[in-house]
Order: sequence, then structure tokens, then C-alpha cells
Amino acid sequence: MERAIFAGGCFWCMIKPFDTQPGIISVLSGYTGGTKENPTYEEVKAGGTGHTEAVEIIFDPAVISFDELVEIYWQQTDPTDAFGQFEDRGDSYRPVIFYFTDAQKKAAEESKARLQASGLFEKEIVTKIEPAAPFYPAEAYHQDYYKKNPDNYTKNAQQRIQFIEQVWQD
Repeated sequence: MERAIFAGGCFWCMIKPFDTQPGIISVLSGYTGGTKENPTYEEVKAGGTGHTEAVEIIFDPAVISFDELVEIYWQQTDPTDAFGQFEDRGDSYRPVIFYFTDAQKKAAEESKARLQASGLFEKEIVTKIEPAAPFYPAEAYHQDYYKKNPDNYTKNAQQRIQFIEQVWQD
């Protein structure tokens, strides 16, 4: 099994697109990239911890590759917005692909370059690619949010869904 960590706004909205793919063992909401050990949701949301909301994915690379996960990631974010995602604003919602290996770093950088060259976005792709840092699981009520609160998930994800449909349509 391998690990991947992606940040792209509210972690509630990031779970479902990965969780529903074959080869995904688990997807966990949490915090990473900051300096405070074991931060709480309230601390991260208030700022000052340096953490961003993220999802940690455990996956079987024989079934789904890191490259495929990165492609799913791009389709869940606005990669031209460095200051949050959709209605979620601030440093704790910044878009980041965290890598564990040189191969993951290379795959993320190459994918980002292809996306920029595609012309799909007029603005620069600003998603950061950073080394993985300690990942701290979020509180239990944040886990599997789309399953536990489907109506609220859909309401919260509506702006993201509209963007995805508009930009990433086939």
C-alpha cells in the first residue's frame, strides 16, 4: 500500500471523489503542513497553526496509481486559486499536493506542467507541490462526512460541483 495527501479546500468535499474509486483502501480527513502537533479543527480554522485541511489516502498502486489520483485531484479543485477553494478562503484551505517519494514529486510536477500547457485555464496553475509533513487525523465527526450528512455535503459542495461541471466537462 502507498499513501497520498492532497489539500484542496474543505476536506469534507475532497473525500467522496477518492473514496469511490477502486483500489482506495481508506480516505481520512485531517490537517498537515503546519507546525502545531495534534491541532484541532478550531485551531486550524482560526489560523496560526500553518496547517491546511487535507485528505490522506491509502491506496493499492496495483489497482490505482498515484498519477491517477493526481488527475482526480485536479478535477476537484480550482488550481488557479492559491488563497482557498470556492467558498473556503484562507491559508488552511490552500491547494497542495504533498509527496512522499521522488516518484510522487515527479508525477505531480509533470501533471501540473501538462495541466498548465493544456490551455484549460487562462491563469497560472498555483497549486503547491510540497514534501509530506506529519498528518493529524481530524475529529471523528469530520470523517466520512458525505456519508453521514449527505444533504449538508451536497449543499456545501454545490459551488465546487458547478465549477467542476463547467471546467472539466468532457
